[in-house]
Amino acid sequence: MGDSCCNPESMGYIKKIVEEKIPGIYVLSLQIGDNVIEDVENSFLMNVNDQVKLVCGILAKDPKLQGGYNAMGFSQGGQFLRAVVQRCPSPPMLNLISVGGQHQGVYGFPRCPGESSHLCDWIRKMLDLGAYTEAVQNRLVQAQYWHDPLNEEEYRKKSLFLADINQEQCINQTYKKNLMSLKKIVMVKFLNDTMVDPPASEWFGYYRSGQAKETIPLKETSLYTEDRLGLKEMDHAGKLVYLGAEGDHLHFSKDWFFKNILPFLQ
Repeated sequence: MGDSCCNPESMGYIKKIVEEKIPGIYVLSLQIGDNVIEDVENSFLMNVNDQVKLVCGILAKDPKLQGGYNAMGFSQGGQFLRAVVQRCPSPPMLNLISVGGQHQGVYGFPRCPGESSHLCDWIRKMLDLGAYTEAVQNRLVQAQYWHDPLNEEEYRKKSLFLADINQEQCINQTYKKNLMSLKKIVMVKFLNDTMVDPPASEWFGYYRSGQAKETIPLKETSLYTEDRLGLKEMDHAGKLVYLGAEGDHLHFSKDWFFKNILPFLQ
């Protein structure tokens, strides 16, 4: 959100250090749009389902990925790439690494990147007006993973993206089968996160339904107990990896990254 694929201080830097540390590795950094400016704008304004469809097409056409690939998504990119593996099994994703992804959604927007920007103010206004109105759902990316624990029924009915990939509108057995094909789902939670509300969402936890104070871990959610996505079975098979990183959202050291993330890319 608010970043581009090729920013030399963020995603571009990650690509560089991975390539330096693993000689010969092929790293594809996904740009959503024709240029960097569009890439940033689309992180706020392009329908997530259209983004996922676009990425599926890019991956399918890349000859270097046909034998399988590891995917790494940062912040909202974590849940977007999960949608890719659930919807597009070819080429096969091997490991999904979600760095601060919000897999049960968010119920707050406490620190938009660039506090002085008019875009951040506009996003807050749209969410306040009604995250589940058709106009806001169709136009605002963050509304599409907005999960109101005080109004679960409206969320399930009107969420264009998150309620679908979390199997809260109907059960798509293909989604479950495709997700379970992964070797590992690696979930990084930032232990002092001030951007994601609630941070528990980074480990598939969320607010207990009906209130917005107490959070529960994945194992206590209906997503797990009903095993709608196969997460319970994957957990029992040792396929779920929970990593904690000291610091705020997406703040980690190079040493931490090399020690904890790099093994899943080799």
